[in-house]
Amino acid sequence: MVQVKICGLMTPNDALIVNAAHADFAGFVFAPSRHQISPATALLLKQILLPEISTVGVFVNESIDEILNIFKMGLIDVVQLHRKSNVTEIATLQKMGLKVIQGVDEQSTTFNTNADYILFDRSRGSGKKIDLTYLPHPNQPFMLAGGLTPDNVYQIVKTMSPTIVDVSSGVETNQIKNKQKICQFIKNAKGATYNEQFIQ
Repeated sequence: MVQVKICGLMTPNDALIVNAAHADFAGFVFAPSRHQISPATALLLKQILLPEISTVGVFVNESIDEILNIFKMGLIDVVQLHRKSNVTEIATLQKMGLKVIQGVDEQSTTFNTNADYILFDRSRGSGKKIDLTYLPHPNQPFMLAGGLTPDNVYQIVKTMSPTIVDVSSGVETNQIKNKQKICQFIKNAKGATYNEQFIQ
């Protein structure tokens, strides 16, 4: 069954919503972004989240040392990298006990990564819809992000069979996480496994 990551948590209420919706992953954005949070805020949210929800740190240009400092604070279980990372850097993170998600261009056809997951995204969290036309099926677990919503996630999961789907702005109203949209997104994503579409 596909897993779901709700990204861009910023407030305690966001964490409570993710708990209630039973997401699999919660994303903390440490890179410059509208959703960027501080380590102190991440710690507060981590303390609210259910222990079974894995926390993902989203990074762009941060160094491996900076990432490991965040990890050592107990804030994240998974690293999401939106930059080119070499085999040694990824192995270093994995050796410390982190799972690694490597973002790649959505039209990439070759992958040279030892990351645990490949992420196909469009413009690093811009909310622009990912183009499925030329999207390959890699021979390793992969994530999809970019313009996903409760209305389109069912068909995307049915078509592409990703390991994880990732959403942020697509489950917001007026730039605030919306409980109904998050719950609907997760129902529709996971319902695709059973051919059950729950769009209301």
